[in-house]
Amino acid sequence: MTVHPSLQTYADAWAHSVEAISELVQPLAEGEWNRATPCPGWSVRDIVSHVIGMECEMLGDPRPIHTLPRDLYHVRSEFARYMEMQVDVRRHHTAPEMTAELEYTIIRRNRQLRNENRAPDTLVRAPLGAEQTLELAYRMRAFDIWVHEQDLRAALNRPGNLDSPGALVARDNFLAVLPRVVAKDAGAPPHSAVVFDVHGPVEFLRTVRVDADGRGTIDGAPSLGPAATLALDWETYFRLAAGRVRPAAVADRIKIEGDTDLARAILDSFAVTP
Repeated sequence: MTVHPSLQTYADAWAHSVEAISELVQPLAEGEWNRATPCPGWSVRDIVSHVIGMECEMLGDPRPIHTLPRDLYHVRSEFARYMEMQVDVRRHHTAPEMTAELEYTIIRRNRQLRNENRAPDTLVRAPLGAEQTLELAYRMRAFDIWVHEQDLRAALNRPGNLDSPGALVARDNFLAVLPRVVAKDAGAPPHSAVVFDVHGPVEFLRTVRVDADGRGTIDGAPSLGPAATLALDWETYFRLAAGRVRPAAVADRIKIEGDTDLARAILDSFAVTP
């Protein structure tokens, strides 16, 4: 690949996860494409349709002209409507049509990556007609693909890749918004600290500190007197952060010390994916 060094990590993570998705769905029988996934409202077919659609947008393909049904209960925002378009247009595609389009799209995207010579700060299109830097686009594709790989693995009972390159991109994405979750969304008091102790295939210890003005920062140093400590495994952490499970459903996998009301407020605000 000829991508800029700052893009390489994301390109590698994307390639690892998208190939895993291809391997997962290639042998599926027609009925298995309709299995529900942890992603609200989406089946296995819908996840793969979304992957195809988003990669086609990275390629610069025009968006489909399609009218969404009005009875899709999980479509509650303009962002969701935008994402649903690429999904709904493929809802009646057969298994061979899905795998063929996925493979063709991966081939095209790999070719694009091999020939990529744009700078990381190049502006490219983002959902809803916005713009984003190429580096952010690469990072979000690596993150999105890994989360959806995990959706498919859960639906098909094929666990794996919890510590893959995409998992590390997801970890960094989730940690980047953690100060906002703790300080703003959950309302942790000024001069407080909250510790997250995560174990499993991906391990980390992070402390979110809230300053006098109510702003949060994050670091890897332990706090001597945290307001609350949350200890949980990596799979539970990412499922909560990705909105794939509610805190009450995994309460037995979370150990809370200190201010339980604050900890619950944090968990109630934990889902950060749209």
